[in-house]
Amino acid sequence: MASRRGQETNVCGVTAAISVIDGKWKTSLLWLLESGPQRPGELRRRLPGISEKVLTQALREMAEDDLVHREAHDVLPPKTVYSLTEAGRELSALLGPLSDWGHRRLDRLAEARTAS
Repeated sequence: MASRRGQETNVCGVTAAISVIDGKWKTSLLWLLESGPQRPGELRRRLPGISEKVLTQALREMAEDDLVHREAHDVLPPKTVYSLTEAGRELSALLGPLSDWGHRRLDRLAEARTAS
């Protein structure tokens, strides 16, 4: 059964959007997958500090939320590749302005600290 995360229809749209990218790693995974399909091992190497368990869980949730596509190849050793879906690419593009705002905020905070 799919999780209820992000599926409640009687909530603010921003809340519904944030519910599918909550957590420490999902926005970073979206950012990394923008460059193209990647295997879990590649993602793990590019995200120092993420455990295999947390990576697997985040990718599973993102697949349930239709942000990523999981493609399993029937070869030995097993090969799995993750890529962004159309919804994932759309969300990633929408997060760009939010990222810009966040960087401007950090710059303002740094300037305020140096001015004090």
